[in-house]
Amino acid sequence: RRRLASIFFGGGTPSLMPTQAVADIIADACRFFDPTPDIEITLEANPTSVEIAKLAELRDAGVNRASLGVQALNNQALGFLGRKHDAGQAIAALEAARSLFPRLSFDLIYARPDQQEAEWRAELRQALALAADHLSLYQLTIEPGTRFATEHARGAFALPEGDEAAALYFATGEEAGRFGLLPYEVSNYARPGAESRHNLAYWRYGDYLGIGAGAHQRLLLREGLVASRRHRGPEEWLARVEADGHAITHAETLSATDRAREAMLMGLRLSEGVDPARIEARTGITLAEAVDPAILAACLDEDYLRWTGDGRLAATWEGRLRLDALLPALLR
Repeated sequence: RRRLASIFFGGGTPSLMPTQAVADIIADACRFFDPTPDIEITLEANPTSVEIAKLAELRDAGVNRASLGVQALNNQALGFLGRKHDAGQAIAALEAARSLFPRLSFDLIYARPDQQEAEWRAELRQALALAADHLSLYQLTIEPGTRFATEHARGAFALPEGDEAAALYFATGEEAGRFGLLPYEVSNYARPGAESRHNLAYWRYGDYLGIGAGAHQRLLLREGLVASRRHRGPEEWLARVEADGHAITHAETLSATDRAREAMLMGLRLSEGVDPARIEARTGITLAEAVDPAILAACLDEDYLRWTGDGRLAATWEGRLRLDALLPALLR
């Protein structure tokens, strides 16, 4: 039996589930595993009236942390992002969630078309004044194959890039810091002690079990660290679960090199960085064997990476801006 430290209902719109289903899943999870006394149970919701009306029921079902997909406190931006709520609904949802849950997180998206630093600072201050203890602040990116990608390619809008995007990122950290929220991960800010324990399990490369459609997992089993994923389509996922007891479509035992690469990819996103001893214990190879020594030396010289006082390898603020480019070169 394993200790169960967190449950996360995410992806899609889990707040539209029947609340009894949420309660039953929590009860089963706590029956199959040994829950910690302070187990964190998070559920994602959008700030629409339909979903917010269910928050009290979800709390009674066992959820003790809410994560709201606010995305913006600007109606024009919400329209551009295709959201179904307005800024007033978002603020009302945050106030309702704060009154119901001991812990609350919400997300905002910045580096939107024509967004200016002063405007973003004002919007962020308004958000931070709503007294959340955790914020996820994501830079808008264009994913291939989406409507945004098509419109961006034909010049319908332009996004802040380069120095403009970097200025918005630094402004994000400054404003969050004024309210006592620290950047414990590249895109996540929290008051000390309010970090997402569930997501820390990913970034610290711990074991996690994926249940729903499209879910991934990493589990240390007798044969080694096994990476698995489940069928993405909900209908087919359900049919496979009913027929086979699971919907796993792919499973592989990761090599030591793959484990080290994943551990570094995740761990360098954290402000605390990666612990060489933990890397070796989890993967079977040393941190020195996992990275290109010349690239590591260059990153240290350029102040993109640093060694912390307790011997961890961590990214600096400048390094965080370049992680997507640094990591492919750094990792063997």
